[in-house]
Amino acid sequence: MNESPTDTSASSSADGLSDRFTGTLRPFLKFQGDEPLTPGSNLRTLGLDSMQAIELLFAIEDTFEVTLPEEAMNDTTFATAGNLWQEVRQALTAQHTGAATDPAGA
Repeated sequence: MNESPTDTSASSSADGLSDRFTGTLRPFLKFQGDEPLTPGSNLRTLGLDSMQAIELLFAIEDTFEVTLPEEAMNDTTFATAGNLWQEVRQALTAQHTGAATDPAGA
């Protein structure tokens, strides 16, 4: 049984990252090993390159049924697990509330 795409809090681990999010992220981190992912986990150091970032983006969008805003497609977003999770959560919240993700508020 799948979780609701907007249900991010019920499965969050103690470090604030969703179990579902870390499950989506882990296959893209070839150097992660068995170490836990934390919000500060550096995705580049753990093996995420630019091509994998694109594949990860599609995996996140499929898993959470959400589209990340274009302005979130930058190095800062994909620098750490916490940054990426924050963007996913914001997109889920915007989608759930019907709020625009456009920074201009349009």
